[in-house]
Amino acid sequence: MVIKRHYENKQILVVGLAKSGEAAAKLLLRLGARVTVNDSKQYEDNIQAQELEKLGVKVVCGSHPLSLLDENFELMVKNPGIPYDNPIVKEAERRGLPVVTEVELASEISEAPIIAITGSNGKTTTTTLIYEMLKNSTLQPLIAGNIGTVACEVAERATEQDVIVMEVSSFQLLGTQNFHPKVSVLLNIFDAHLDYHGTKEEYVHAKSKLIANQQQMDYIVYNADDPFVVSMTEQTNANKIPFSVTKDLDVGLCIIDDQIVKDRVPLIHTKDIVLPGFHNLENILASLGAALLMGATLQQVKHVLTTFSGVEHRLQFVKKYRERLFYNDSKATNILAATKAIEAFTQPVILLAGGLDRGNEFDSLVPALEGVKAIITFGETKEKIAKAAKAANVDVYFSEKVADAVDIAFKISIEGDIILLSPACASWDQYKTFEERGTSFIESVANLI
Repeated sequence: MVIKRHYENKQILVVGLAKSGEAAAKLLLRLGARVTVNDSKQYEDNIQAQELEKLGVKVVCGSHPLSLLDENFELMVKNPGIPYDNPIVKEAERRGLPVVTEVELASEISEAPIIAITGSNGKTTTTTLIYEMLKNSTLQPLIAGNIGTVACEVAERATEQDVIVMEVSSFQLLGTQNFHPKVSVLLNIFDAHLDYHGTKEEYVHAKSKLIANQQQMDYIVYNADDPFVVSMTEQTNANKIPFSVTKDLDVGLCIIDDQIVKDRVPLIHTKDIVLPGFHNLENILASLGAALLMGATLQQVKHVLTTFSGVEHRLQFVKKYRERLFYNDSKATNILAATKAIEAFTQPVILLAGGLDRGNEFDSLVPALEGVKAIITFGETKEKIAKAAKAANVDVYFSEKVADAVDIAFKISIEGDIILLSPACASWDQYKTFEERGTSFIESVANLI
């Protein structure tokens, strides 16, 4: 860890706990800061706050009082899930108090170079692929970020012999100032999280912070098929490594005659890749670009691509039962992700979808429903998804939650059908996380069997 002396005796407010807030508070303590934690959960039920208090952290629980800002803090570290329209965050910004997320701290203290991956879809798969590809190479890969491992916690133990492979969301990136990855990976831009960012322009602005501080010795691996991504890269000083699943590229990664090639040199035939879905070819090309830049061996790359079948909750094969195949794609929290999951299959699909209502309609899902024989919908968006199903002339059924949807799906299915959980929505109306929702699906399949 690079020790930053400027945090000594600095008064810092950490707003929102969960894993990232707790890790940031502990790190700042070790760096010599005077830390106050503010969390909305009541103190009596807040184990994290109680433990931090024992370490010498001042804790304020139960609400976010604006009067707390009168204590002359020099920095606010905000949990990424807390929106910027939260009154205490708005007031902090009005007073000129810098507001960052813990990935900013991670970038600051890391001795290891960082590969940072973002995009509307495919982040987790791409991050995992890069991590696996870098095993047995010169640098030891460490995985971090939005994938579930707190970035500043990983950065604290990283050395120069490591490389951090970090998934970063727009929520995290918006709270950065000097974040500086050695290699950035920009997958795609889609209308997502507009309830948080307000407009697509603000969403793009948050994503663009991935490359804002990159210099001529750095690299950006980017999707040359996405016009938003291409326009974002126009201002960067980093070396550009494009990838494309539709174009022949002389420089970068693409597919020619069913071979994945880099700078026109064949690497592997697509028939040897076991990860399902055309959309995953984008993730594979991006992963190859980043991993090879940081020293992955071709032997390890080929091993990963011929054995890696997906990550948990992301087009994850669950079980085959009575000639039906069950897939868990709970991480598909927007329409584009669900569309790509549906299009990954040539067999008839029974789709389980629904969740948090973020205000959008589902008209753009309609074209993808051509291969769907029925939809079972649940959650706040069930009426909107039912409307899209009817527009596509697809049978629609309503359920209370995922568990009920599994039972209905099996009853209406026949041999050869795909039963796919790909919600196209966030989970927070009924489940704490998309992982909890996916686990419910897996458990329901097990109970069915």
